[in-house]
Amino acid sequence: MNRKSLVALLFTLSSAGGLPAADWPQYRGLKGDGCSPETINVNWPAEGPKVLWKTPTANGFSSFSVSGGKAFTQVNRELDGGAKEICVALDAATGKELWFSIIGPGQYQGGGDEGAKDNNGGDGPRSTPTISDGKVYVFNQHLALSCLDAATGKSEWTVDITKDHAGRNIGWRSAASPVVDGNLVFVAGGGPGESMLAVDKQTGRIVWKTGDEKITHATPVAANILGAKQVVFFMQSGLVSVAAADGKELWRFPFRYNVSSAISPVISGNIVYCSAGYGVGGGACKIAKDGDKFTATELYKVPGDNKIANHWSTPVCKDGYLYGMFSFKKYSTGPFKCVEIATGKIVWEQPGFGPGNAILAGDKVAALTDDGRVVIIDPSPSGYKELAKAKVINGKCWTTPALSDGRLYIRSTVEGACVDLSAK
Repeated sequence: MNRKSLVALLFTLSSAGGLPAADWPQYRGLKGDGCSPETINVNWPAEGPKVLWKTPTANGFSSFSVSGGKAFTQVNRELDGGAKEICVALDAATGKELWFSIIGPGQYQGGGDEGAKDNNGGDGPRSTPTISDGKVYVFNQHLALSCLDAATGKSEWTVDITKDHAGRNIGWRSAASPVVDGNLVFVAGGGPGESMLAVDKQTGRIVWKTGDEKITHATPVAANILGAKQVVFFMQSGLVSVAAADGKELWRFPFRYNVSSAISPVISGNIVYCSAGYGVGGGACKIAKDGDKFTATELYKVPGDNKIANHWSTPVCKDGYLYGMFSFKKYSTGPFKCVEIATGKIVWEQPGFGPGNAILAGDKVAALTDDGRVVIIDPSPSGYKELAKAKVINGKCWTTPALSDGRLYIRSTVEGACVDLSAK
């Protein structure tokens, strides 16, 4: 290997926190975009793909993160005479519980059952753990960021944003997941002058804090746009992008907020998409750069709940098209759609998915419907093409699938499961 190739390899490993490509170390994967380079098997037997294990995952909408042979999620459990929010580590191969750590109280303000008929039950943690360099970073509903040892679950430090940074929570409380990029953990929820924060992942020291924005339920995304490493937050004022290194504001895109927004920003080159329910709809902006100055120009805003509204179902982007669940409170019937990201045009739609979530696995989409079906789709603007489908788990599935080493990790408010989709 020549020096240039070695440097490139080391940079790639450094950017990924030393993680192999098979890991799914945080909410929506390594880059937070819901994409994996892995190829999956779509030739299933009549009874569906092999389910390697199932385990109870009591309540909540936390997804799985997978790293170092362990799968992590957050659940609600009765402990010490009361409900507690906990982070649990499972053996990724068997589903056996290895440890759990209490990260906060487990009482929740109703959220999730309204309108759901056969797909009801189970409010609880909504944030997903993030894994980096042998540590687990968890962000509880009360805006407390904690670092745990991935081997033991032992707590190493906690940053209490509510107590120490004039925290301002949201109705139904926080649902955002911590984002790790390099040596920093990014979260939001502080008061004036410190609403967005970067935390040293080793020590818990605040590296920078900035802004006077109020949070939504959305998880931010770290990305390189036009040569600049930045973190894009979806706040109540709209999209706000800041420099990852120092928190300097780079650009913003005003976007209406009404009650609740929970999808992460979707970034495709220099186009950024966002959406919300409750009549808000979807929209996108185009980012430009002149010298050191960034601008965000509106491409479109499409109001309403029946067009391109995503509540918490973040779509994936492939070749300029968004694929995912575009619906609002249409449980089990809401459609899967293909939408052109540059125009907001709906290219096609297929009913019967509900507000679940989807990821991109190589050149295929793996979707988890809100009633527990795994559906594999060939993503193409030419039309809906279903490659495989099977009912896998019971309960309400508002979580995002995780793919690691050919295994799909999914969960509901009742159970979690590991499904073998390896293309062997």
